[in-house]
Amino acid sequence: MLSIEHQLAKKVDFKECINDISTKTTGLFISILYYFIEYVNIVFCSDSLFLDGNQPLLSLRSLNASREGEDVTFFIIHGLADLAGHRMIFFSILLLVYVIILGGNSLIIFVLRSPMYFFLYNLSFVDMLFTSSIIPNMLAGFLMDQLTISFNGCFLQMFFFINLSVTGRAILTVMAYDRYLAICNPLRYTAIMTRPVQVLLVVGAWGFGALCPLPATTMALQQRYCGPNVIRHGWCDPSSLRRLVCADSSVDNIVSLAFALVALLSTGILILTSYILIFVTMSSMAVTQRLKALATCTAHLTVVSFSYSAASFIYISYRVRDVRIIVSVLYSALTPFLNPIVYSLRNKDLQDKLQQSKNVSSSFPVADLV
Repeated sequence: MLSIEHQLAKKVDFKECINDISTKTTGLFISILYYFIEYVNIVFCSDSLFLDGNQPLLSLRSLNASREGEDVTFFIIHGLADLAGHRMIFFSILLLVYVIILGGNSLIIFVLRSPMYFFLYNLSFVDMLFTSSIIPNMLAGFLMDQLTISFNGCFLQMFFFINLSVTGRAILTVMAYDRYLAICNPLRYTAIMTRPVQVLLVVGAWGFGALCPLPATTMALQQRYCGPNVIRHGWCDPSSLRRLVCADSSVDNIVSLAFALVALLSTGILILTSYILIFVTMSSMAVTQRLKALATCTAHLTVVSFSYSAASFIYISYRVRDVRIIVSVLYSALTPFLNPIVYSLRNKDLQDKLQQSKNVSSSFPVADLV
């Protein structure tokens, strides 16, 4: 057995070692994240590079250079350029939110590996991809005087943003159906909701998410953009991009609005129908069973309410550009940010595993002293 002095000295050394490792790990993480942002910016923004880590080096090409019959070769993302002196504050906040989104959703994916959480960790995976389609590019915009994005990169970003947004709502719809089976048909749940059925439902959600933005994106890609090429949004937003079309875009507006309503209303109606049937079934239950069933639906119902409320507010604020940009940024960041928090607060399995990990880590220094 070591003496008390040796134990205390060893404990201090251990804490200093941990602090040193934490400092180096944090620095390494920030460096990796910076180069990741720079890489994304180079891939999607072929006309701009970082100069000395902060200033952009823009190409000398004209804003309306020719591109095989098209006048515009790249677009300028101007939505967040008015922040001026507050850029680093918003950069720090958005970076912190992005790190929490990746960390929280990764925790759900790697900790909750039970088949009963199959839909939940698929939703977390979609949320991570959804935010990664725009936030790194937005972070790069805070570090530059002028953020540009290539012609093809703009439409690629627009497609994946809409695709992943619709896919997330489709998975929420599948989760509502899962809740319906668990509460209204508990005896048949395991017979109906098998692994092949779960995989089929998730594949259907991804297919539905890929189908909805395809017509509008294809039509927008075939339009002529002759300048100006400044997008008044935080990313390649479809409605903001259509304002730059040099021809009549009324058909594009109708098609885009029609598929947006299909994505919102179809998933919303199915979710609403599932919960109406759930509440009808709950009305005939005993009080204890009713409270248990309600606790099962609380987290999902909270996420659905926030997601559809924010999406509806975006369409309501369509004509107010600055308000719409702010709401869009909040929606794209806060919804995936709140999902792991809401589900973590209501998930006993995740809390138990985190507590076990905490107990193991806290017992490590004690074992080291013996």
